[in-house]
Amino acid sequence: MNQKKIFMTGIVLITLLTLYFVIRGQLDYAILTMMALFTLTNASRARSFKEQGFEKESKWMRYLSMIFACAFVVVFILIFFI
Repeated sequence: MNQKKIFMTGIVLITLLTLYFVIRGQLDYAILTMMALFTLTNASRARSFKEQGFEKESKWMRYLSMIFACAFVVVFILIFFI
């Protein structure tokens, strides 16, 4: 299975999980999964931009993905350890 299919499968699963948490009213978990979703989608865009030859945009998306990954860790710590 190539990496693009793995990314798309992960994005779809996390989207469904986010919708589940929103419907159930567990907004703290919904925010956590949205951070993971933003991380994956921006990483996917960064790779897509790089393949198309847009180096500057790829770098921007990669950094944005890293910011959301850090935010995911912070939200994870806040939910489960504090």
